Amino acid sequence: MKIVIAPDSFKESLSALEVAEAIAKGWASVYPDAEICLLPMADGGEGTVDALLAATGGERRECQVRGPLGAPVQAHWGWLAGNTAVIEMAAASGLHWVPSGQRDATVTSSYGTGELIREALDGGAKRIILGLGGSATNDGGAGLLQALGMRLLDRNGAELAAGGAALAQLYQIDMAGLDSRLLGVQVDVAADVDNPLCGPRGASAVFGPQKGASPEQVASLDAALQSMANVVAATLGEDFSQVPGVGAAGGLGFAAKSFLRAGFRPGIELVAELSGLAEAVQGADLVITGEGRLDAQSLHGKTPVGVARVAQAAGVPVIALAGSLGEGYQRMYPVGIDAAFSLAPGPITLEQACAQAASELTARAADVARVWRMAQSAR
Repeated sequence: MKIVIAPDSFKESLSALEVAEAIAKGWASVYPDAEICLLPMADGGEGTVDALLAATGGERRECQVRGPLGAPVQAHWGWLAGNTAVIEMAAASGLHWVPSGQRDATVTSSYGTGELIREALDGGAKRIILGLGGSATNDGGAGLLQALGMRLLDRNGAELAAGGAALAQLYQIDMAGLDSRLLGVQVDVAADVDNPLCGPRGASAVFGPQKGASPEQVASLDAALQSMANVVAATLGEDFSQVPGVGAAGGLGFAAKSFLRAGFRPGIELVAELSGLAEAVQGADLVITGEGRLDAQSLHGKTPVGVARVAQAAGVPVIALAGSLGEGYQRMYPVGIDAAFSLAPGPITLEQACAQAASELTARAADVARVWRMAQSAR
């Protein structure tokens, strides 16, 4: 028997590897001789670096960079075979670096993410996987570009201050200092949203409020990003502001598309490709995946559905384990998930669910294995 275990992390509870290990423990308690392949997954957001390092045996690296509010933070990134760097923008510019009482989307900057890219270039990277998600910023990637040598100037030729609000003053872009090493690097953006830069579905309107922006600030930030888009279009002769996904991470996707020539792919596709998921499921009897919550929204680029599509192409059944099952989770059945189970043993608080996640994963995996054994015996 061959079982592939390919879950996402359970946010604020377990990493993807810890989830996989807990499931494996439960399955092995019933099938001690099973061949169990652990492939932690992610969708491009937080946990992507750790999932890929666990799946590929890459190297974790750390460096000090500028956080969203300018204070230094210790950020990590990953180095994989083939001179490939994996960077989560949240590691440098994530919302978790900003205390809830200090969240201000008008001044937070993505500068630290640019510093991580610079570190990767210093290390000799020829390909950069840039995961977008969990950002504290709404600056259109302006800070990232400044960290890489670009100058963003106002009408008087002065460098813009940090943050999205300052983009309202953008008048000229000086690209002369942009790191020339970027010309020899393939940049792949891993994102699970398709939002444009501006408008009702843009970065400010959809994601600004969770970063502390008031309705008035959302409007001003959206106008500032539109100002940036106008100047960029005039500079490059091409407008990328409506490309699906450029609104990700407060518009950082826009900077990556416009100036780093980045390609966009669903994060789970990139992670599955780099970790060798398609090869691993060949000849497998079952794939087990999961994440903290499964519902109808999981259809939009989330890990379990991405895993299920790969398994379905190989004709392998899939079972999903989740902390909770929300409305519409049954819509995942046609795309390859054959059954889904919640971990909650009964009425339980979120704190209890997080604390007990590992033991409940093990218990539920053992239960599924017992049902599997019954089904095999009945054949």
